[in-house]
Amino acid sequence: MTMRRMRIILWVVVGLAAIAGLGIALMPKPSGPPIASSESMVEIGGPFTLTGTDGKPFSSDQLAGKPFALFFGFTHCPDVCPTTLARLVKLRSAIGKGADSFNIVLVSVDPERDTPAVMARYAGLFGTPVIALTGSVAAIEAVKTQYGVYSEKVAQAGTDYNVDHTASVFLIDRAGEFAATISPNEGDEAALAKLERLISN
Repeated sequence: MTMRRMRIILWVVVGLAAIAGLGIALMPKPSGPPIASSESMVEIGGPFTLTGTDGKPFSSDQLAGKPFALFFGFTHCPDVCPTTLARLVKLRSAIGKGADSFNIVLVSVDPERDTPAVMARYAGLFGTPVIALTGSVAAIEAVKTQYGVYSEKVAQAGTDYNVDHTASVFLIDRAGEFAATISPNEGDEAALAKLERLISN
């Protein structure tokens, strides 16, 4: 996929997200049980070191003290990845505290094509801070294992390929502990409630 086509797709997604975001912003503030559920009893996550968009090592220690939403995807993804990231941008905007509320972190599952420079360009398309990380195949595999993430190349015409991968978003609290997930099929109201509780803890 060309960068020009990627920009067009992202602008369409972000535009639709902005319209939907007006409705989300008017939702009542969430209440109910704590964000932690049976999900939080599972051993998920842990410290890692990958590569930032500047080509330098990026440690998970640099995320400490602020909640973050972690998504595993890739820049050549035709639909799920840009849609999910745009949704996180929309939800963060609906909270009303901007990028101060929580970080959005993208970890590539396609490190062979997703160089730091490519990740930097892709993250910049969302118009708001997105921490984009890549790394060696071994480093990516290690982080995938920590989070129980699946990904697999799927051959396409010629030498091109797609990547099937886990589409859930992992929510990590300010202490670096796994709190919950947001699934692709989960409604925005439920997702926003989880994020509100995440940043309030």
